[in-house]
Amino acid sequence: VGRARGGRGMEAAAGGCWAPLPAWRGLLRGLLLAVLAAGSCQGNSVERKIYIPLNKTAPCVRLLNATHQIGCQSSISGDTGVIHVVEKEEDLNWVLADGPHPPYMILLDGNLFNRRVMLQLKGTSRVSGLAVAIAKPSPPQGFSPGLKCPNDGFGVYSKDYGPQFAHCNKTVWNPVGSGLSYEDFDFPIFLLEDANETQVIKQCYQDHNVPRDGSGPEYPLCAMQLFSHMHAVTSTVTCMRRSSLQSTFSINPEVVCDPLLDYNVWSTLQPINSSGKVDPEKEVIIVATRIDSHSFFWNIAPGAESAVSSFVTHLAAAEALHKVSDVHLLQRNIMFTFFQGETFDYIGSSRMVYDMEKDKFPLRLDNIYSFVELNQVALRNDSILWMHTDPVSRMNESVEVQVRNLLDILSNSSMGANVTLQEAGYSQPLPPSSFQRFLRARHIPGVVLTDHRTAFQNRYYQSMYDTPENIRMQYPEGLSPEETLEYVTDTAKSLAEVATVVARALYQLAGGANNTSAIQADPKTVSRMLYGFLIKMNNSWFQSIIKPDIKGILGDVPQHYVAVSSPVNTTYLVQYVLANLTGTVVNLTKEECLNPEKIPSSEKEMYEYAWVQGSLDPNSTSRVPYCVRSTVHLSKALSPAFELRQWGSTEYSTWTESRWKEIRARIFLVASKELEIITLVVGIAILIFSLLATYFINAKADVLFSIPRDPRAVAY
Repeated sequence: VGRARGGRGMEAAAGGCWAPLPAWRGLLRGLLLAVLAAGSCQGNSVERKIYIPLNKTAPCVRLLNATHQIGCQSSISGDTGVIHVVEKEEDLNWVLADGPHPPYMILLDGNLFNRRVMLQLKGTSRVSGLAVAIAKPSPPQGFSPGLKCPNDGFGVYSKDYGPQFAHCNKTVWNPVGSGLSYEDFDFPIFLLEDANETQVIKQCYQDHNVPRDGSGPEYPLCAMQLFSHMHAVTSTVTCMRRSSLQSTFSINPEVVCDPLLDYNVWSTLQPINSSGKVDPEKEVIIVATRIDSHSFFWNIAPGAESAVSSFVTHLAAAEALHKVSDVHLLQRNIMFTFFQGETFDYIGSSRMVYDMEKDKFPLRLDNIYSFVELNQVALRNDSILWMHTDPVSRMNESVEVQVRNLLDILSNSSMGANVTLQEAGYSQPLPPSSFQRFLRARHIPGVVLTDHRTAFQNRYYQSMYDTPENIRMQYPEGLSPEETLEYVTDTAKSLAEVATVVARALYQLAGGANNTSAIQADPKTVSRMLYGFLIKMNNSWFQSIIKPDIKGILGDVPQHYVAVSSPVNTTYLVQYVLANLTGTVVNLTKEECLNPEKIPSSEKEMYEYAWVQGSLDPNSTSRVPYCVRSTVHLSKALSPAFELRQWGSTEYSTWTESRWKEIRARIFLVASKELEIITLVVGIAILIFSLLATYFINAKADVLFSIPRDPRAVAY
């Protein structure tokens, strides 16, 4: 618009001298439009010729709690540097001292991604960013960027309760933990997920950046640019206060961080009124596990041993129990609970305890008869499963009697199975577990089952290497996806044995009197779950058991990070897998299933109804949907600190995730500074010359563009 107005002004200033030349003006305008159209059409192709985007990457992002910020970020316009490949520690010398073209973007071999190397890079201005290539195979010495004492300060042990066990004084649970995930880096760090993209970067480095005869390479050089600017800074207290002020006084508030949140999944063996209150005399056994994991990089959380092994075992035990004919006659009810956000200071369990204390949950703490938690269970040595209890609460005589009974029932349930249960020891504290949050509120008899007596067997706790290979999942070569889904691995058989023992013990704890030999977890079901939760979510079984409107959650590679948008894929899938394994197919139409309150006998307060896709009809491409009735429910997994607006709380989790505008990475060739300056100066000179020429032509337009008069013309 501005340019059009300027054009009309020039015509007026020239006294209308352009009026006799409409063909010239039309030609000029046509050329201008053609140039603009060509520029807009080819702008992207020009960019593609300059830049190679890296599409399969995962960034390190900023997380915050009450006192700190952790993670990484770039500058607001992204950070750029010359690429240098570091495959052994000696290669760091070029980056840190010898290289003549700082700052550098390092392509770091995954085996060197450790605390010692990272702190060296953190302490220099010669590094502008980092791209990490996944190590294959996984580092044999182990790799855990988590803490040596996970969730320290938010469990039950403190200066007031078992001080001898506080801060992992008795047992260091994660000895390989480097704490790298809890450091703050002022440069961007990305994970390269695609080996082909890693090779492209290495080839660009080989072609342009390799030092020749000890001297620096010549321009042009291969460079990388990483964008991951974070909006939040300092701490959760600061970012939540800023977001709150924005929401209060701004028409268009700009939120800078969000609390980590999701939903817990829970169901009961015998239906209860989810909107009411369980009778105070009714006793309930809670079976619990976590369903989230974490790593250094955002949304890279395979969690094979740290989460999936336990919640898959839990799901299999729930299915086995629901198949027992007399479960409706059991004296005590059983609640199957799957907590979200446990990696970040027990978000899910602390919220459930808070809701129970505030009468916002159907159960109260007084209803809990005992607590059984499945922790990491896939890496058993000699088939031994360790039973951990709390030595402090066991000093209470009544608690000790109940704990002893619980341990005896579990031990007896393992007879005849390929699982041996052993006590970790009376003086051994509880490992990091959701049970600790319940013990903070009340002395509850309970046990935590793990594959480790002291330190974790898992050498890749909270890391990108906690993959199916870590729990020894192996498939024969040449299987189709459908055959892989149905193939029963040794890992599946092993976890099914654990699920069988747990299901039999729960049956006896709940008052079951019949022989438990018929209670058996299905290895085939375990195989399907392991495949779906660890290898490929978008499989035929998962497709058949979810609602049609959420089929978009089925991505290829499963990740189990709690995130800030809820429910996440894992929560949805645990919910529908649990409903499928423990629910009942009911003969209702779609309309009735979606609106069960319209059916007098639906007992909407006791059950949840879901209209699921169903399997593909063998004779067509359409599905056969059906209605599932179950006792599966969701409850909020948001830390009470945010409900209470106590953002600096030391009682509850305060973790938030920063917001960002864009996350991307690309490589390109960069010219020398001298050439860039010369190009800039020449460009400025051409601009000044063009302005002067335009001014001169405009000033002399009446002379340059006037038409000579015909001397024979007569003026009147």
